Amino acid sequence: MSTALVQGRVLTAQGFAEGVAVVIDGGDIVSILPEADLPADLPRHDLRGAWLVPGFIDAQVNGGGGVLFNNTPTVEAIRRIGEAHRRFGTTGFLPTLISDDLEVMREAVAATRQAIAEGVPGVLGIHLEGPYLAPARKGTHDAGKFRVPDAAEIELASSLDNGVTLITLAPERLPTETIHALVARGAVVAAGHTAGSYEEIRAGLAAGIRGFTHLYNAMSPLQGREPGAVGAALEDPDSWVGIIADGHHVHPGSLRVALAAKPRGKVFLVTDAMPPVGSDDPSYELYGETITAVDGVVRNAAGSLAGSALDMAMAVRNAVNLLGLPLAEAARMASTYPAEFLGLSATHGRIATGFRANLVALDDRLQVAATWIDGQHAAHAG
Repeated sequence: MSTALVQGRVLTAQGFAEGVAVVIDGGDIVSILPEADLPADLPRHDLRGAWLVPGFIDAQVNGGGGVLFNNTPTVEAIRRIGEAHRRFGTTGFLPTLISDDLEVMREAVAATRQAIAEGVPGVLGIHLEGPYLAPARKGTHDAGKFRVPDAAEIELASSLDNGVTLITLAPERLPTETIHALVARGAVVAAGHTAGSYEEIRAGLAAGIRGFTHLYNAMSPLQGREPGAVGAALEDPDSWVGIIADGHHVHPGSLRVALAAKPRGKVFLVTDAMPPVGSDDPSYELYGETITAVDGVVRNAAGSLAGSALDMAMAVRNAVNLLGLPLAEAARMASTYPAEFLGLSATHGRIATGFRANLVALDDRLQVAATWIDGQHAAHAG
């Protein structure tokens, strides 16, 4: 049955518009028209003046709701992670597996395939963050898991056939032919946890790397005589960069530099979220070590940042309050731009006719009041 969402401030391609209705039917947006033109008998959902924006898409979700994907690579874990993040506006996400053994990777890919087949809300694919990374920039990853994939592992890593596969790797650690093979098999490849030189990163971009995982963090920095991975990322006009806008991972000034350097639409928000998001328990176990979020910061015993306690709604608020962006642009960084990065721009990330009905209603405090995933509504306490 069709339903018209009315009395909202709707983010369109031209900016926020009032007096327009978004009509959804099944899982799709079927029309956007003036409220005055709605048929009298069409059911309506009153947004009560909320900001209506495209559903947030998070390309880097390690966990949530007390669950870490590495520890429980199952359909039920993916479902719980999705439920935890939905209340913060995430209507599409990639469960993210950080560097692990081959069998865990196999289980994670199989669980993601099954979750998508079963219609678990919000699952768009999988993010394999490693294990093809640089020990010198390992962050909280276990360098003992790092390896160079053989042909069989390349096939496994890119074997998800019903969703997006994002693979983060250090290009200097792999033969160029490996990057070519992953891209040829349909994977979206990003550089991250890399100690690569500017030249090595440029070679990776030429081989098909499409973006950069959590820009600035766990990568060779921009310096005067060595631009490093950061310099290559900021210089390149065609690649996307994900940023963790929690106020802890990167200084807001550095994030503003990235926004100034990159063409509009090439910087998007990610959370890098860990199990405390959407959970009352601030602690979780990673590689056998208990890690606790303290004042919103997640570090391991060695002092390395171990993911984040960030959610997408908070990331959007931070983009507005810390980076000084208009809400419309902050919302696009959480929806439109990650959809483009992941190759989903024909169906996700916009409020437009023919797109999936994945939506978020934000109140005036930019707290999530409601979400729709494929047209299915859920109310949330802001």
